[in-house]
Amino acid sequence: MSADSSASVSSAAAALDRYAVAGNPVAHSRSPEIHAAFAVQTGQSLVYERLLCPLDAFEATIRGFVAAGARGCNVTVPFKFEAFRLAQRLTPRARLAGAVNTLRFDAEAAGGWLGDNTDGAGLVADIERNAARPLRGQRVLLIGAGGASAGVLGSLIAARPAAIRVVNRSPDKALALIDSHRAWADQHGVALSAGPLDAAAPDGPHEVLINGTSASLSGAGVPLPETGAPVLARGGLAVDMMYGPSAAAFLDWADAQSGPGGARRDGLGMLVEQAAEAFLVWRGVRPDSASVLADVRRRLESAA
Repeated sequence: MSADSSASVSSAAAALDRYAVAGNPVAHSRSPEIHAAFAVQTGQSLVYERLLCPLDAFEATIRGFVAAGARGCNVTVPFKFEAFRLAQRLTPRARLAGAVNTLRFDAEAAGGWLGDNTDGAGLVADIERNAARPLRGQRVLLIGAGGASAGVLGSLIAARPAAIRVVNRSPDKALALIDSHRAWADQHGVALSAGPLDAAAPDGPHEVLINGTSASLSGAGVPLPETGAPVLARGGLAVDMMYGPSAAAFLDWADAQSGPGGARRDGLGMLVEQAAEAFLVWRGVRPDSASVLADVRRRLESAA
């Protein structure tokens, strides 16, 4: 290849719209391959990268990315609350969550960076469409009160389950989370309650159990203490927001509680569905998530 040809290739790459997943860690993220598949499917010209942010330099890293011409990014642990503070404009679901997982920078002319949260829409889509488990009328247990749980609680409420209980190592954080969503829950007729990890099911087991902690990512497995009382009903659905082998310990434990007829979902479906929602925010077109999820799942299982 000639020098002129090399320069042309570099120039074309530089001209592509740039996006990334920003977090710490990010090396494990499947988001680049998901968004690359969406781009091919929809005929969009873009490049999607991994952006490792030092724990004490998230804002500086993002501003540097924007200065280099980036148009948007996804935000993962542990920066979703910081991303919320950086956004000058917020969608209603991001404002309700108090956390942002999607930033759009090219909207600056319209009033500054736009912050959105697509996690909840992704989780509900995976549960209701991919797992064929309607949430309406169900009793849901959400473990954790950090950015992941904050991002999904509003969408879970909008699906109109009968009740949602949030438990956390620090019960005060769980209580603060449900208090911030109480008016929204009242609008949708959903009962909210909160408590410590060792009081996960004071009124009996739940039909849906969601792990929103980072316990699986850190290798800790099951975040709930052994109390002897089941927290997941027979035939219930267990979901871990983490995906791949790291979610196995929690899901295996949940299987023992749900028994025959039970179902399990790791977070890969949620990841693909929230990515499709973010792609819509950035590009104005919604990709077909089902085919991409099936393909990424095959590759993940082949690599295991």
